[in-house]
Amino acid sequence: MSGGAARANSMRTHSSATTFIAALLIIIAAASERANAESNPSAIAALETTQSAFRQIAKEVLPTVVEVNVVDTVKAPSVSPLNGNLFQFFFGSPLRKPQQLDQQRPQELQQRGLGSGIMVRQDGDKVYVLTNNHVAGNATQISIRLPDGRTFNASLVGKDPQRDLALLSFKTTDRMPLAKLGNSDTLQPGDWVLAVGNPLGFESSITFGIVSAVGRLAAPNSGLGQFTDYIQTDAAINRGNSGGALVNIQGQVIGINTWIASQDGGSIGLGFAIPINNAKKAIDEFIAKGRVDYGWLGVNVGDVIQSVQSNLPSGVTGAFVYDVFRGSAADISGILPGDIITQADGTSLQNGDSLVSQIGRLDPGKDVGLTVYRRGQTYHFNVTLGVRAENIDRQSRNLWPGLSVVNLTNDIRTTLNLPAGQGSVVVGNVESGSPADSAGLRAGDIIRDVNGNRIANVMDFYKVLNNAGPNEVMFRIYRQGTELLVGLVR
Repeated sequence: MSGGAARANSMRTHSSATTFIAALLIIIAAASERANAESNPSAIAALETTQSAFRQIAKEVLPTVVEVNVVDTVKAPSVSPLNGNLFQFFFGSPLRKPQQLDQQRPQELQQRGLGSGIMVRQDGDKVYVLTNNHVAGNATQISIRLPDGRTFNASLVGKDPQRDLALLSFKTTDRMPLAKLGNSDTLQPGDWVLAVGNPLGFESSITFGIVSAVGRLAAPNSGLGQFTDYIQTDAAINRGNSGGALVNIQGQVIGINTWIASQDGGSIGLGFAIPINNAKKAIDEFIAKGRVDYGWLGVNVGDVIQSVQSNLPSGVTGAFVYDVFRGSAADISGILPGDIITQADGTSLQNGDSLVSQIGRLDPGKDVGLTVYRRGQTYHFNVTLGVRAENIDRQSRNLWPGLSVVNLTNDIRTTLNLPAGQGSVVVGNVESGSPADSAGLRAGDIIRDVNGNRIANVMDFYKVLNNAGPNEVMFRIYRQGTELLVGLVR
């Protein structure tokens, strides 16, 4: 057995043992209560009251949660060492020889998926179903299966990848049972909750647990919704539960089950749901215009790198501005590359993600106060947010300057095999399609000076860049033994 397999098996064994012990304790407790029933009949009565409450919740909620079946059409690209599955390229397939792999033409494949959804509204003969974007947002075919077995073709009303939400609709003249939406802001760790959905195709399943935590955030670049926080619960959630309901003991939906953390793909008591309050406004916007509009500041931000943080006053944290979109709200208001945004709308920021999350909760057109730390001084800006475009990530041609730099440490110099004595700042990343990219700058270029000014460190770079004037900026760089002049037009 491999080390990974052994660890996975050990974790599964540990999880099974934990589940068995928990079940055993419940049985022992129940047996003890029953044994004492003659002397304390109220004990059994209390258990029966709790059981009746759960039955009532199930009776009210189960009819409102549906099964969502989807078909996605995806293109399978031809396989080559550069653009395909390397394992398949080098080791081949049982059905074809390795040398034939790069001769394949792209093929359209159909992938079937299953999730859950919640009937939240009915307008005449149109019924609206709330689910996750990752369940149905890219589907070419969608069908809804009700708990009573009836099936309806459905269509996508709107989707929001930023919060991983989607709204579907199907038509029927029958009146459908609709979920009651609660207030997720009142949730606290320790509250009882039940998860309802169709895990692994077992329709109308209900599990029980507590709220383990609130306000959880997804890891950056995880592919999960970044404009929402999450409710953590130990109620069992598995594949197929996505889009289903997390309900409180009043039978109100307070979350949309979305993802799990797991070593082997199965439930280990780490389930996460989008708070229903983060979805209520989205439902209205989906129906009205098919999308959700977010406020947009117009900056490309990240965490403050260590070499910069070490030179800041104690307690200064926030989002480091690497680039500013030309013509954006931030650009118009005077935000500059190299600024550190420490507060937004009265909320202190710890890193780049906290700014993205904070701005993502605000509506376009809202005036937002920003506090900025810039070269030893604190500045205050009032910014009117724009509208975040769906394809904003592909508009890097408007980014200024479109690159990030880091101090050239001995470790970086050794790793990149860069010579000593040629400069102190190196290009760490260049945004594809940006002015820096169009000008020919590359990661690994050593920036010696900007507009004739010698660059000593990262903050020195941004100081000179921002003082360079409104037109052309000239970079003198060192690359592979050659000194080059590169010009960027602002």
